[in-house]
Amino acid sequence: MFYLLHGENEFTSREHLKKLRTQGDFGFNEDSYPGAETSLKTILMSSDTLPFLSEQRLIVIDGLPKKKRGEGTATAEDTTKGGKAKKGKKSSKSATGRAGFEKELAEYIATMPDTTVMIVVVDEALESSSALLKAAEAHGKVIQSTLPKGAALEKWIQNRAKATGAQITPDAVGLLANFIGNNLRLLSNEIDKLAMYVGPGATINVGDVRQLSAQVQEARIFDLTDALSQRNRKQALNILHDLLADGEPPLKLISTITSQVRSLLLVKELAQKGMRGGQIASTLGIAPFVADKALRQVGNFSIPQLENAYHQLLSTDASLKRSLLTPELALDLLVVNFGM
Repeated sequence: MFYLLHGENEFTSREHLKKLRTQGDFGFNEDSYPGAETSLKTILMSSDTLPFLSEQRLIVIDGLPKKKRGEGTATAEDTTKGGKAKKGKKSSKSATGRAGFEKELAEYIATMPDTTVMIVVVDEALESSSALLKAAEAHGKVIQSTLPKGAALEKWIQNRAKATGAQITPDAVGLLANFIGNNLRLLSNEIDKLAMYVGPGATINVGDVRQLSAQVQEARIFDLTDALSQRNRKQALNILHDLLADGEPPLKLISTITSQVRSLLLVKELAQKGMRGGQIASTLGIAPFVADKALRQVGNFSIPQLENAYHQLLSTDASLKRSLLTPELALDLLVVNFGM
């Protein structure tokens, strides 16, 4: 049996993989290979080997080789000669590059031993013309995982909470969806933590999310800097006072805002070098949605303004630690004078 798990939703693909691993009795006959680093010849030799003390062998190929510059994707037509597939014969040439890897693997699937279960996991959506996708549709099973958005994302959160044995209020669902987005791995971790906190059968509410989810708190502080970037001091003061009322420590607020302003400076510099959101996220090691939001914010600031704001934050932090100002007054002054 051949399975192709593909799509940008790597979290769900990994969950499908975990489930498929438990459906067979593979014993000691499980082999996993990073597709980007392992030669296809090595993988196919393992696939052709009879299982030991078991009826089946499991082969997992995690990822595909990276595409070379100018290289396209192997199409179904690439696996045939004269428009007709040579069934039962494997390519005499070793696979080279992404296209060659896909082409040779697609040819192999039709002749794969009945004793082998092969699973290929690709963290991107393959094009409909992909030879590998066509081969999987003809000789196996395709499972495509897409990232949920909007109402689908909120439904995913509700179902995830239910699976942990907890309930969750619509407002809490909206808070998680708005501030964490469709980073499903992070959402899953946050929901597991919240469910453990409230206990079996209990309900997760907005207060629980605000208290326990560091990602949500950081995102709320991002809303504060967002309001500041738009010179909306009234909104910024309202968000600030809400955070303080929720028990957010002033020094922690200063630290987080300082970290975000530092990130804005770095994003601004990288954007001026021509980098886009995905490249910036990878370079700085931050979530893509955070990079995208930062890119929208930095347009409202010059580098000197951000540098000035950074120095203001350091000064406010020092004043709080020396008890020269009350926390509320120090933060209010910071908001009023931010970036000026």
